[in-house]
Amino acid sequence: MALRTAGSVLVVFLWSVTVVLGQNGWSVTYTPQSICTLKGSTVELTCSYTYPSGTVTTTFWFTEWGTGVEPEDLGQDPEYTGHLEYHGDKKKDCTLRITDLRERDSATYKFSFITDQTRGRYYGDPGVTLSVTALQVVTYSSWPNSVKITCSTTCTLTDNPTYIWYKNGQHLDESTSPQYRDPVSSNYEDSYSCAVKGHEDLHSPAVCVQYQSCYRVTYTKRRICVLKGSTVNISCTYVGHYSTTSSFWFRSVKSTPKDLTRDPGYAGRVEYTGTYRGPFTLRITDLREEDSAEYRFTFKTYNFEWGHSFPGTTLSVTGNTTLYDTTVNHNELQEKIY
Repeated sequence: MALRTAGSVLVVFLWSVTVVLGQNGWSVTYTPQSICTLKGSTVELTCSYTYPSGTVTTTFWFTEWGTGVEPEDLGQDPEYTGHLEYHGDKKKDCTLRITDLRERDSATYKFSFITDQTRGRYYGDPGVTLSVTALQVVTYSSWPNSVKITCSTTCTLTDNPTYIWYKNGQHLDESTSPQYRDPVSSNYEDSYSCAVKGHEDLHSPAVCVQYQSCYRVTYTKRRICVLKGSTVNISCTYVGHYSTTSSFWFRSVKSTPKDLTRDPGYAGRVEYTGTYRGPFTLRITDLREEDSAEYRFTFKTYNFEWGHSFPGTTLSVTGNTTLYDTTVNHNELQEKIY
C-alpha cells in the first residue's frame, strides 16, 4: 500500500468497542466502530486482521464499493495525497492514520487484503464510520438580559472531551459539558469562542453575543510550514469596538506579551502591514529554525485589551530541503496551509 507520510502533532487515539466480522479464519477487527473528531485534527483507525494461511501480498483501505466494481485504494486517490499514513503491515496490523482531517473525509472506511492463496481476498465489513466536525458557538436567548452559549458540533465527539471557553481572547473556563455553565452577559462588545482541550488551535470562530460589532480576532491560517532562510506572512483580521491605541504580534511562549518589533532576536527581520479592515500582517524575513513558535496578536483600545490566551498561528521552520511535510514541495518557497 503506497501511502505518503504527513507530519502532524494532533492525534486522536481511540479505544472502544471492537467489531469483528469473519469466517473460517478470515477476519478484520476495528476499534472502535464509529468516531467523531475535529476538522484539522489527526485520527487513527485502529485495525487488525487474521487469515488462515499463506502470505499477504496486498493491503489497502477504501470507502466506496459499487456492485461489480473493485474498490479503489485510497492510497491512490489524489483527494487523499499527503493525508494518509498506513501504519500497518502485511501480517496482522492494518492501522490507518488520516491527518489534517476535512469535513469531506467523513465516510465509512474499510480494510481489504489479498493473499497468495486461491480465493485469498477478503473485504473487512462493516468498517469504521468517521464523522468530521468543526466547532461553532451557538447562542440562545436567556432571561433576563442574558444569553446561553453552547460549543456545538454536528456529531458527538468521541472520548468525552473537555471544552475550553474564551471571552474576548482570554481563557475563561473549562468543562466536560459543551454548554457553558452560566448565562453570559449580553454585552454587545463581548465575543466568545470554544475549543477542545488538547486541540486548542482548532478553536471555533469568535462569536458576538449581541449584534456583530464585538471585539474579535480571526487568524487567516492555523499552521504554516516554511523553509529556513525564506520569508513568511502571518495574518489576521481584528475588530476593536473603539479606536485602537496599539496592536502588535508576540510569541505565545512569553509570560508577558512582547512586541516582536522590539525583540532583539527579530531585529531587522520583522514588519507589520495592514489594518483591521483587511489582513493585519506579520512579515518575518530570513527565517531561522528557532523562529518556530506560535504567534499571537493583541490590540488595545482606551478601555480594553484583547486577551493573550486565545490560540494563534503556529509556524514551523525547517532546514530540510527534501520533504518536511509530504504536502510541502521544497522547490516552492511558499507557505503550506494546514
